[in-house]
This record gives sequence, structure tokens and C-alpha cells, in this order.
Amino acid sequence: MENDITAQDTARTAQDTDHPRPLTHRIALVAGATRGAGRALAVELGRAGATVYVTGRTTRDRVSEVGRATETIEETAELVDAAGGTGIAVPTDHLEEDQVRALVERIDREQGRLDILVNDLWGGEHLLVGSVFGKKSWETPLADGLRILELGVRSHVITAALTLPLLIHSDAPLLVEVTDGTAEFNRRYRENLYYDLAKTAPIRIAFGLGEELAEYGGAAVAVTPGFLRSEQMLGHFGVTEENWRDAAVQEPDFAIAESPYYLARAVAALAADPDRAARWNRKSTSSAELAKVYGVRDVDGSQPDALAYFQEVRFDGKPGTPDDYR
Repeated sequence: MENDITAQDTARTAQDTDHPRPLTHRIALVAGATRGAGRALAVELGRAGATVYVTGRTTRDRVSEVGRATETIEETAELVDAAGGTGIAVPTDHLEEDQVRALVERIDREQGRLDILVNDLWGGEHLLVGSVFGKKSWETPLADGLRILELGVRSHVITAALTLPLLIHSDAPLLVEVTDGTAEFNRRYRENLYYDLAKTAPIRIAFGLGEELAEYGGAAVAVTPGFLRSEQMLGHFGVTEENWRDAAVQEPDFAIAESPYYLARAVAALAADPDRAARWNRKSTSSAELAKVYGVRDVDGSQPDALAYFQEVRFDGKPGTPDDYR
């Protein structure tokens, strides 16, 4: 399925010559850039001119516990290059402090600063179907639940703790915490204690670190996609990016799905906004909200708002279809 996103990116490469590059000379790190939103975020930051360090556990020589050899950080770096940026792949397990320290030291040595940190670490999807969805929390194997917290919370904390001392050397430091659901949306219980904690914690991390970054002119913001049309999700439904709407036959709600590039374009626009600290620091927002603010559209030209669809139609019973929210 890696060719789905590659095809999207390649189709736009010819237009890059005239593409604005407001992030030229900016240094970014996308932690967790192997696939999905992380990969697209790296590509769009590169398209805007940034030098982007991309990290993850799956390389052309090693596959992480997620078990997908079809996407690698080397390929992500190549896509950043193809988009007009500079991609640098650094294999990193963000649960290993020594590896993260070495990564930060390398960025400092090679660049002298870091301007943008995108904390997109996760990699727990393989635990959800068998251990989380449809189960009470006490029915979730404890080892799986704790692993979810390792992947979704501890990795974020380690990365922020070791990277922010370099980030504050920037004249406008930006921390982006990627999660699932906004603070408002996640007022609902996210079905299972471990998943709820893993997807609520990054919101609080952005809130707290935004408080600390404020004195440096910085900003921390939590962002979420809607129903993400990632490689793994496409594979789950047995479709490709070209025929993804066919999956709505199996799952009608998939009609509101968005490509990873929707969130990525929105975050790139936020990163290029000189007023981002005043507008977004400590806040929780979504791809749809950012898209409306910055005039961003998905690869099909739409502006899907999956969270509004689920809240209003699926949860509150308001009449409507996914098309009403695109």
C-alpha cells in the first residue's frame, strides 16, 4: 500500500517549482514518519521548503512490531526530497533514550537548532483489534494495555524532554502533538482506558509544554486528523487510494475519510503562520478546523469534517450523511 501515498506525492511533484516555500531554511523533526499522517507531514513540510529529519523503527533492513515492511523511513525521506525539501532518515526507537539523545545530538551538530518538532509517535494499531476494541479495560491483556501507554504516551514524553532543549534555540519554536481526537471530542470515553489515556495525554502535553514554551515565543498545539485514510486502513478494507470509496460499502462511515495529506497540508500552513503562537498555543485542533482557517483542501478538493460528522450524526442522531460534511 505504500504506493498509494507515493502516487499522490509524485503526481504533484511537477507543480513544486512554483509552490511557495515559506519554511525554507527551517529545520523540522517528524518523530514517527514511517507512514500515515507522519509520512505526509514530513512531505508537506518539505514541500514548504524545510529540511526534515524523519524517524521511525521500520527501515529497509528492519521491520517494527507493527509488521509492515511496505513503508520505510528511507522512502519517506525520498518523498520529502521529491517534494522539494531535504529529507534525512534516522532510524530511531523513541522509547530508547540513548537513541533519542543521539538523534538530538546529530541535529544539533548538523544544523545547530531545531525549529519544528512533530510528535507523531504511535504504532499501536496492531494491538487495538484483538485487545482493545469491544473489550472492557480489565479484559485487555495488561501487557498490551501497558504497551499502548508506552507507544502513545511514554514515547512522546521522552522525545519532548530530550528535544525541547534544542527546540528553544529556534526564534519561533513549534511543537505539534499528533493524536486522535480533539479535547472536545475526547470528552467522550474512547472505549477503553488504555486507548483513552494514550489519545488524551498528547493534548495535555501540548497544553503544558505550550505554557513553558511561551516565554521563548514558541507554541505547542495538539492536532488530530478525522477518519484517517492511512495505508493500514486502506489495507484493512482491501482498497487503494484510487478506489477508496469502494470501502464505504463495507463501512458507510468510511465515506467521510480523509487522506493523510489533509492534516499535513493544514499543519504546514500553521507552521508557516507568523501568528501561530497567538492563535494556537496550548490549543487542541483538528485537520478540519485548520483547513477552514487556512483554506486548505484534501487531495480530492474537499474539506471533510469527520469529527463533526461523528459527533452530530453518529452520536447525537442529527440527520445527515458523510457527503454533508465534505
